[in-house]
Amino acid sequence: MTPIIQPTNDKAFAENIILQNMSAYYKQLDMRWDTALFAKQWGELDSYELVINASRVGLLCLNHDESAYYIRELQIDQKWQRNGFGTAAIRYTEEIAQQAGIHLLRLRVFCINPAIALYERMGFRICKTEDNTHYMERCIL
Repeated sequence: MTPIIQPTNDKAFAENIILQNMSAYYKQLDMRWDTALFAKQWGELDSYELVINASRVGLLCLNHDESAYYIRELQIDQKWQRNGFGTAAIRYTEEIAQQAGIHLLRLRVFCINPAIALYERMGFRICKTEDNTHYMERCIL
């Protein structure tokens, strides 16, 4: 199954899926969700929903500068994880970056998040670790 990836402006959907997926990490790391910061950053991101059979199953939020595309959020609904949708979202990001002439992808992930395994399989490497967060990047050939 390949998801349809299409632009979204649904901030409530985005915040809900992020909180659904990330609240356990926030609790474990003794962090608090900042709704105001999310609202501010939301307007700065290119956001996409992943859709299967008219159901939203994931969220991809990106931004970029002249040197890299940044995956700011990659969230797959827990019921739909391990179906290749995260891989599809990363490949979609690669295509967008290549079309823009950018050959570097970057992301941040909590050190305790098992999604690290996906990112490493997709060719990302850890560049630095700071405050319970891995900073990862990958060149696009």
